[in-house]
Amino acid sequence: MPISIEKAVIAKIMKGGKKFEVLVDPEKALEVKGGKDVPIDDLMAVRDVFEDSKKGEHVSPDVLNKTFGTNDSRIIAIKIIREGDLQLTTEQRNRMLEEKKKAVAMLISKQGVNPQTGAPHPQDRVLRAMDEAKARVVLEKRAEEQVDEIVKAIQKIMPISFEKVQVGVRIPAEFSGKGSAVVRNFGTPSREEWASDGGYMCTMELAASAQVDLFDRLNSLTHGNVQVKIIKK
Repeated sequence: MPISIEKAVIAKIMKGGKKFEVLVDPEKALEVKGGKDVPIDDLMAVRDVFEDSKKGEHVSPDVLNKTFGTNDSRIIAIKIIREGDLQLTTEQRNRMLEEKKKAVAMLISKQGVNPQTGAPHPQDRVLRAMDEAKARVVLEKRAEEQVDEIVKAIQKIMPISFEKVQVGVRIPAEFSGKGSAVVRNFGTPSREEWASDGGYMCTMELAASAQVDLFDRLNSLTHGNVQVKIIKK
């Protein structure tokens, strides 16, 4: 569902001495800026490219073609977001930074363990360590891309290790579509195969602390009709 114009923010870029603006959902636009594909209907408030969105001044199709090689506002919007500036209010930026910070902490809590006990660190403990270490979260980057850097910072505050295991997964055909999506939420499989009957098989490396969560989610989806086994620790 598209965002309303009142809640949209301006994404803009200067090209050839001209200004180009689109009205977009701030959170979806940040996902696009981070490289994620987002349905255009969820991204743009209106399917228009403006010279000045506040005055409602549109850019002509000829100028769009000359500048971007197309007058398709959807393609142009993606280019403007990824290459230009996104105008967020201070309140929006602070709120979204806090959400990104919590997302990073959640990943660290799920994937890392305390080497002294073998147990995961609670998310609140990770957040406190991030504050103490003054670890900087970048709004424009995906949470997954920031884990390694943040872990280096908080290791001065708390002991943490990321033990990995390699697992093999086999999902029957009736659950293979949703099941493969669940698997990819935990990382990128090193090998994937689709059986002749539509079943899905893969091997992948993931944090040792995440294997129980992976099994629980696949077990719930398939009502127990799934195979997950450790290949190598």
